[in-house]
Amino acid sequence: MNTIVPLMPSQPVPDLEVALAGGGNWRLSDQTPKNFTFIVVYRGLHCPICKNYLLQIQDERGAFAERGVGILALSSDDRARAERSVADWGLSALDVGYGMTLDEARRWGLYISHGRPKTDPNKVGEPALFVEPGHFLIRPDRTLFFGSVQTMPFTRPAVAELLKGIDYVLENGYPPRGTVVDYTKAA
Repeated sequence: MNTIVPLMPSQPVPDLEVALAGGGNWRLSDQTPKNFTFIVVYRGLHCPICKNYLLQIQDERGAFAERGVGILALSSDDRARAERSVADWGLSALDVGYGMTLDEARRWGLYISHGRPKTDPNKVGEPALFVEPGHFLIRPDRTLFFGSVQTMPFTRPAVAELLKGIDYVLENGYPPRGTVVDYTKAA
């Protein structure tokens, strides 16, 4: 059984290389943001909440860029589903990666769900297994600054609040939080 191990702030994150919808590859090790890389893991084409969230992020891509933040949207969908997400949802201004394996998802501390049977012929069905949402701000040295993982599609970090938080961090040199590994030895 693969257990979930959370990523620790200030510690290196797993290396990541994924194919991009529309062609090419994206590698975490190739990213050179001024401040952060923002990896947004979404559930996939079947998720209308993901669509709305990714559209909000796309709408604010300029605000992220002004703060020195690069963005990758990523799912465990296959190429056809990822490219359909880009086309149907209008995500042409975001890098959309696909094919995150379930093993990679576990290394990133993400939850995995069983797909539900398709009951509405007018809706996109869920894959047999897929990854639940995760949000990661990664420093240029590839250490985790902020991470949030979910078991449901609901209540993601509000984009406007995330941007305000990034502003606060940058203006005040705010450190990563949640870095204590063994609290029994903490002062």
